[in-house]
Amino acid sequence: MRSRAAAAFRAGITEVILPRENEKDVDEIPAEVRDRMLIHFVESMDEVLRLALEGELASPPPTGGELQSTSSGPPPGPGPLAH
Repeated sequence: MRSRAAAAFRAGITEVILPRENEKDVDEIPAEVRDRMLIHFVESMDEVLRLALEGELASPPPTGGELQSTSSGPPPGPGPLAH
């Protein structure tokens, strides 16, 4: 857990959700990382979903009050189209 938490922190992740079973291993995380991360320990997927989905959803960027046009043609790029 030590290297994963440190790697997550280096990648800019400052909040993690971990199984309650791993709470005993939190001392393995370097103090400078542990002190700057918010760590949630959970026992069920209900808790994971509540934590992951709480808060407001990000708003889409403003478009100046106009609808953006969409192409009716095929999407760019290789590959077959599924219709």
